[in-house]
Amino acid sequence: MILLDTNVLSELMRAKPAPQVIEWVDAQPASELAISAITVAEILYGIARMPDGTRKQGLLDIASAMFDEDFAGNILPFDADAAVHYAEIAAVTEAKGRIVDMADAQIAAIGRLHDAVIATRNTRHFEPLGVALIDPWSGRG
Repeated sequence: MILLDTNVLSELMRAKPAPQVIEWVDAQPASELAISAITVAEILYGIARMPDGTRKQGLLDIASAMFDEDFAGNILPFDADAAVHYAEIAAVTEAKGRIVDMADAQIAAIGRLHDAVIATRNTRHFEPLGVALIDPWSGRG
């Protein structure tokens, strides 16, 4: 399973997404791609902060289609089992003197729970969290 970080989904929502990201996503079996409830929240929060207008509505329509169609059945929750992984990830990372972004650590916890590789451009944010990574912009893990 491959868990897409918020920045990957945001890229796919752009008017002109990076070609290498499109190629990478298209090369993956659709059944292997998932997103987290955290990513849903981050996307919707970003849209909610925008001023009302056609751009906001357009992005909301794109997001809704992605959540309801493209990732239907493949949106992983942050539940009690993920919370156990989150607590360990956050505590270990903080013990090493690193600042932990809560959303990144929650996504990492969901990924760890489901034995998923995290697809992200922000590998630097996830490297200290002890999860497998791949960067769709470069194709490197």
